[in-house]
Amino acid sequence: MKSIIKTFQVCCLLFVLGLTACNAQSSKIVGGPCEGCEAIDEYGDKKLTATDTLPEFKNNEPKLKITGTVFEKDGETAAENVVLYIYHTNREGIYEKKGNEKGWAKRHGFIRGWVKTEKDGKYTFYTFRPAAYPGGSEPEHIHIIVKEPGKNEYYLDDYLFDDDPILSRENREKSRGRGGSGIMKPKEENGILTIERNIILGKNIPNYE
Repeated sequence: MKSIIKTFQVCCLLFVLGLTACNAQSSKIVGGPCEGCEAIDEYGDKKLTATDTLPEFKNNEPKLKITGTVFEKDGETAAENVVLYIYHTNREGIYEKKGNEKGWAKRHGFIRGWVKTEKDGKYTFYTFRPAAYPGGSEPEHIHIIVKEPGKNEYYLDDYLFDDDPILSRENREKSRGRGGSGIMKPKEENGILTIERNIILGKNIPNYE
C-alpha cells in the first residue's frame, strides 16, 4: 500500500513539474522585452489596409515610400493579417507632438502609421525621410513594430538609410537582423524616394516558434 501511495505521489509531482515547465514555456515573450510595443494597438477605430499615409506627408521633403512583402518564417509564403506600426521624427529630428496626445503618442509623437497585410503579404507606407536626432547622436531611422496572428507584438530592426553619413560601421554592426536587415538604399522613383524591405517573420527573433 505504501509503495502505491509513494508511486502516486511521484506521479503527481511529475505532473505538476510538467505543467510548470509548459506554463514557463508558453509564457515566454516572443522577441523579448519591448517598451512601447503596445502602441501597435493604438489605431483606434481606423480600418487598417495594406497602405497608409503618415501625417505631414504632403508638407515635407524628401517624400518617402516604404514598401515590401511580409513573409512567414520560411521566407517564401506571404503572410496575411500582419499589422505593422511605424513611427519616426520630423525633419528637425524631433518626435513631433500636437499637445493632446494620449498613450504612447506622448513618446512617439503623431508621425506614425499602421498597415495590415492581405493575402499577398504586401505593405506600403507613404511618409517623408526623417532627420537624425539633434546633435547627430543617432542616424536617421524609422521604428517598426509587428503583430502577427497568435503572437505578441515585437520590434524589428529599424529602417536605416545606407546613404546616411551618420550611419557608422558601428551602427551597421549593431544590427541584429530582426526580421531581416533594415539597412535600405533609397532609390528615386517618380520623384519620390523609395525603399523596399521584405520582412521575414521570426527571423532572428528570440523565443519564436
